[in-house]
Amino acid sequence: MARWEPGTAERLQAAALELFATRGYERTTATEIAQSVGLTERTFFRHFQDKREVLFHGQDRLSEAILDGVRGTPDDASPLDTVARALCALAPFFSPERRASSRTRKAVVDDNPALQERELRKLADLAVLLADTLRARGVGDLAATVAAQTGTAVFGVAFGRWVRDGEERGFAEVVTEVHGELLALAGRAAPVA
Repeated sequence: MARWEPGTAERLQAAALELFATRGYERTTATEIAQSVGLTERTFFRHFQDKREVLFHGQDRLSEAILDGVRGTPDDASPLDTVARALCALAPFFSPERRASSRTRKAVVDDNPALQERELRKLADLAVLLADTLRARGVGDLAATVAAQTGTAVFGVAFGRWVRDGEERGFAEVVTEVHGELLALAGRAAPVA
């Protein structure tokens, strides 16, 4: 039966994204998502707590990739460079094949305040993870917090640019550009008196 095939969660995600984009998030039910790929509502709820989580599935893998990116950074790298390298390590998650679905996902999230709130929570969790990881590397509390918060801003801006219509560069290249702009701005900034 279809419900036991590998890739069920991914099929549900793709169906949900298509339905959210065409019918609207609020007007789409979990049952409709499941039925659109020949599954039952019960199967849907085996994979996702609710329809909102379809859009946020994979957060654990994303977090692990960031940790791997930090671990792969030389010990003498600055906190900001460590965060930038960790973000570049996310490039496999944001492959060219996923750009179209990522654009659609962003449009669905941007169109719904509750989903925007969940997205902000995801970024806040990412900042906590980065800060904790930097502290474990011996970075001071303030520097770790600032680097992590700044890193999530870089991630958000880079992702937004990566999904823009006409953008063809890879995710890591966009992260590098945004990180470079941050460093340029910081270099031109005068200390607050």
